[in-house]
Amino acid sequence: MPNVSTVTEFLLMSFSEVRELQLVHAALFLLVYLTALTGNLLIVAITALDRCLHTLMYFFLRNLSIIDLCYISVTVPKSIDISLTDHRSISRLGCVAQVFLVDLFAGSELLVLTAMSYDRYAAICRPLHYELIMNNTACGKMLAASWLSGVLISVLLSASTFSLRFCGSNIVQQFFCDVSPLLKISCSENHVAIDVRIIGGSAFGIVCFICIVVSYVRIFQAVLRMPASESRAKALSTCLPHFTVFTVFVSTAIISYLKPVSDSPSTLDLLVSVFYTVVPPTMKPLIYSLRNRDMKAALGRVLKRRFLLPPLRAKMSVSFC
Repeated sequence: MPNVSTVTEFLLMSFSEVRELQLVHAALFLLVYLTALTGNLLIVAITALDRCLHTLMYFFLRNLSIIDLCYISVTVPKSIDISLTDHRSISRLGCVAQVFLVDLFAGSELLVLTAMSYDRYAAICRPLHYELIMNNTACGKMLAASWLSGVLISVLLSASTFSLRFCGSNIVQQFFCDVSPLLKISCSENHVAIDVRIIGGSAFGIVCFICIVVSYVRIFQAVLRMPASESRAKALSTCLPHFTVFTVFVSTAIISYLKPVSDSPSTLDLLVSVFYTVVPPTMKPLIYSLRNRDMKAALGRVLKRRFLLPPLRAKMSVSFC
């Protein structure tokens, strides 16, 4: 057998070899990253500080924003660093960490979105039993299950991926470490174990997708049966932001993962990956703030409490939701 060395570091893709375009990419990614951080931190702060939003729906939304903060922080800062320094290498351990964390937060986010759809189903379709169905214990178990499932999926995928041998090319055809491009450069011929785990992860995603779709079919059926237009509008105002977020997340994931990995990815291939990893965490705060009247009202209340003069704030002992 030929004497081949084991790969100890990988080279990530950059969006351009032209220095000026690299700086433009770094500036755009930095702007998007700061926008995502600001928006998601704002949602976390508002839902924590405003007592009117201490409900189960906003409990899930707060955790979803925390996941998005972590999710976008795994990939974007490294890509910005690559564009600024043109240093594309990432250690094997760093690559393992990226694969693990991307799968962890993606899997957890999908389960939190599933829990949020069930919460809306219980609130609209079974309002009399809502307090019994969605109690604090049940919600705590749902959140714990989402994180534990994400950990399990990410451990299986990352362990299976890096149990393969990497002894040839070390160029990852992606701007972050992901399972599909790593399989492309692996020199192991037997991928059965990881294929089984990928199929299991895909089945897990399909089950969550079906649960969300079924929940929304029943929600829309219940909304259409409501006699008052105001009731229909109120019900839709609580569901449409989540449904939009779910649509953006799933559509970008489908486009990214069903697209075959090419041997020489183009800029379009990298942009598809950007839509999957960067666009959803950035768009979610905008969707929730623009479509949700409760969020906008809570933001106004929080700002008034923070910026009113102390004597005037002392007189306002009661705030109304």
